[in-house]
Formats: sequence, structure tokens, C-alpha cells
Amino acid sequence: MTTQTTESSDQRIDLIMSRLLRTGVILSALFVFAGGVLFLLRHPTPVTDYRHFQGEPAEFRTVPGIFHDALALHGRGLIQLGLLLLIATPIARVAFSVVAFSYQRDWMYVLVTLIVLGLLFFSLFGAHA
Repeated sequence: MTTQTTESSDQRIDLIMSRLLRTGVILSALFVFAGGVLFLLRHPTPVTDYRHFQGEPAEFRTVPGIFHDALALHGRGLIQLGLLLLIATPIARVAFSVVAFSYQRDWMYVLVTLIVLGLLFFSLFGAHA
């Protein structure tokens, strides 16, 4: 590849990457905002008992449970879905980087990025096993 072709390819990859990150953060913010509005409309004055700790309900501890509550338009489910999208955004960036580096045939960066992606997945899913 020529230098000019490489530069235009790098710019195109940077543009796609910036759109991916921007879209992920905006979608996340929209879901969290919509969920917060719905939650406040349905629970204007929640009673909080600070003497007893209550963790998250069971339906918010699994991805399918979060999707179920979000599809039912429950405020807390939408908020949790927005937070999942926020967590998924940098993971999607790393996954896209693997594709971009392999397109550029930069195998060292592909290897390093795959290691980073593996560590991200392990920290999310494998650490609790």
C-alpha cells in the first residue's frame, strides 16, 4: 500500500471507531435517561430503609433478566440496559480494533488486541466461575 492509501485507510478506521464510541455512549445515555424518567414517574417518593441493606433484585443480576425488564419498559430495567451498553461500548471498540488491524495486516497488533479482548471477556464472564 502507498502512504496516501494507508493514511486514508487509517482515517476511515478512526472515523468508524469514533462513530462506534459516540453511538454507544449516546445510546447508553438515552436508555439511562428514559429509564430514570420512567422510574421517577412510577415511583415519585420511594421509601428507603437505610437500616437494612438490600442488594439488586435477582432479575437485574443476569443479562436475560435485564433484557426482560427493559422490554417490559420497567425503569430500572432500562437503566440497567443502558449501563450494559456503556460497558459493551469499549469492548466493541476492542473487537473492532481486531478487525481493523487484521485488515491492515498488522498481526502483532491483532495478537495484542486479541489478548486484551480475552482479558476483558474473562473479567466479565470467567472471573465468577
